[in-house]
Amino acid sequence: MAAYYQQVPPQHLIENNSLTGYSDQEQQSELDIVVKHIVNLRDPEKKEEALSELSKKRESFQNLAPLLWHSTGTIALLIEDIVQVYQNLVQNNLTTQISSSVCSVLGLLQCLALHQETKPHFIKAHIPLFLYPFLNTNVKTKPFENLRVTSLGVIGALVKGDDTEAITFLMQTEIIPLCLRIMKRGQELSRTVATFIIQKILVDDNGLNYICQTAERFFAVSTVLQSMIEDLIQNEKDDQRLLRHIIRCYQRLSDNPRANEALKKILPNNFKDPNWKLIKDETVKKWHINLLQNLGFYNEEMGFSSSFFASVVCFELVFQEVFYWDDFYAKFPATGFVAGFQMEFPTGFYVGF
Repeated sequence: MAAYYQQVPPQHLIENNSLTGYSDQEQQSELDIVVKHIVNLRDPEKKEEALSELSKKRESFQNLAPLLWHSTGTIALLIEDIVQVYQNLVQNNLTTQISSSVCSVLGLLQCLALHQETKPHFIKAHIPLFLYPFLNTNVKTKPFENLRVTSLGVIGALVKGDDTEAITFLMQTEIIPLCLRIMKRGQELSRTVATFIIQKILVDDNGLNYICQTAERFFAVSTVLQSMIEDLIQNEKDDQRLLRHIIRCYQRLSDNPRANEALKKILPNNFKDPNWKLIKDETVKKWHINLLQNLGFYNEEMGFSSSFFASVVCFELVFQEVFYWDDFYAKFPATGFVAGFQMEFPTGFYVGF
């Protein structure tokens, strides 16, 4: 089995595995079991069981990611499993069994994306790009949705640690418009994870500057956030997790001076109420109040500020008086912003990102 490993010797992995309550002998035995499952990935008859068993080890065996990465040919096998499913996406014949198998593979990729030793290699190899076809689907059946959610989970693991390198890499890809489309039209869990990814990009200073650099990027994000708020209001959805991420996105956008001025004009009116009944989580309430304070809509002594009553939703005014992004009108000279952005993401839209 040692022949399947390069660069990192098994003893190094044992010393850093630190399985609580395990003796050295038990740790060696556990390592042997994991190695056996990795080797079995090459056997078609044992592959499904190996994937299942390795997925169970993700939490307990902290060096699973380096073992996977440094084992000869394993990553290529996992990528091959992903690529083979593309034809099922095109033909719209993705079965539950196929989806489940690929989700197990994606679970191992999530392990690689999360581990500090393998994350840089994971990014350098551009492995997240292999997941984008799964995010670009709009079929709402369970097999497709499971693939979307699990793929988003891999990207979420990549940005979880506020890793600037990961954020910089993702900004160079189509992940932002892909996430925005899922936030707009996806199902509950996928919308939540996609919003979390956008939030983590905004938390990074480079990510915030990138999204607020042009009118197209800012309004693409803010328009989707607004539509999500309207959906929560209209359907009276009690989704505190999603609301948490939406508010954090708005809060972070308000840290940018130009975006702050724009948000004063376009923030949904219900959202300006510091006692908005839809917010039940105390932490989220504090974030909401902080957002309103950043925008000048609220102070502790007086409650609503005068700017709350003076604010109006006027996209044209935002462009003319705040952003001065004249090139935007060159793209939509006759119709202006509202008709220009129907969130259909037409051909060429990604260029804006």
